[in-house]
Amino acid sequence: MNIVFLSQSKGHVGSVNIDRNRLILISIVAFMIPAAIIYAGYYWGYQAQQSNDPASIAMRAELASQRDKLNHAVVEADRHMNALSKQLGKMQARVIRLDALGRRLTKIAKLDKGEFDFDKSPAQGGPASSEALQVVAVPDFLNQLKELSFQLDNRGEQLSVLETMMMSSKLQKEVFPKGRPISKGWLSSYYGMRTDPFSGKREHHKGVDFAGKDGSHVNTVAAGVVTWASERYGYGNMVEVNHGNGYATRYGHNKKILVKVGDKVHKGDELALMGSTGRSTGPHVHFEVLKNGRNVDPSKYVNAR
Repeated sequence: MNIVFLSQSKGHVGSVNIDRNRLILISIVAFMIPAAIIYAGYYWGYQAQQSNDPASIAMRAELASQRDKLNHAVVEADRHMNALSKQLGKMQARVIRLDALGRRLTKIAKLDKGEFDFDKSPAQGGPASSEALQVVAVPDFLNQLKELSFQLDNRGEQLSVLETMMMSSKLQKEVFPKGRPISKGWLSSYYGMRTDPFSGKREHHKGVDFAGKDGSHVNTVAAGVVTWASERYGYGNMVEVNHGNGYATRYGHNKKILVKVGDKVHKGDELALMGSTGRSTGPHVHFEVLKNGRNVDPSKYVNAR
């Protein structure tokens, strides 16, 4: 194809020879440039419209809200996991204390260790349930909690049986709380309602107080196993002894504790040195007697013959 050019200034005639392929290429380019300009204008106009569209703005706000909720849920999950971890630690400590108590009680009662063996896992079994058609994977942490809960129930049942067996005629005299927790001193406060020495209000006193010389001996009033030997709120340095058959005694405000958790003690053994730790106005021992977990008046046990 020839294109002829005519120059008006000089009157010359010129021509350009364009073959078929070049003509097609030029046509395509001539078509695409306007199309690209039109598309770019449409695209940017659409984007500008979308950015100001109420539905688009609402969607972006909802996505931001969901992200905030997700972040909050992650923080809450971490907090709950920390709380569960602490609870798991407490349950594990409780199992250790129960095992120590069980071993001591077994020795005191001179029972066959094969029947009450607190060093072994509880015996268990049984046929598979017909309803257990699907196995669901449970996190390790929850499995540990379930196992600890089962162990606590099992230990509790064994200890209940042990307590009943310990209260035989041979052991009853030794484990029944009787007498004073001191060898020297005097009764300084009774059980029941009294004027609190700190608040001045009428409040219930859960035990009896025996005053004496600072550093004098505090003795157990019956045989048993030490289940607490450390500081406790209000009591200062406190010792608690479990005597079986629902009986326990507490000795508070000690200057120094001489026993530890799990120790077997006989009637009259030294538990601590008298002091004035905790909520106390002077050297004395706060003495409590508990029956099935409830405080009772220690006077009848102190004066028992």
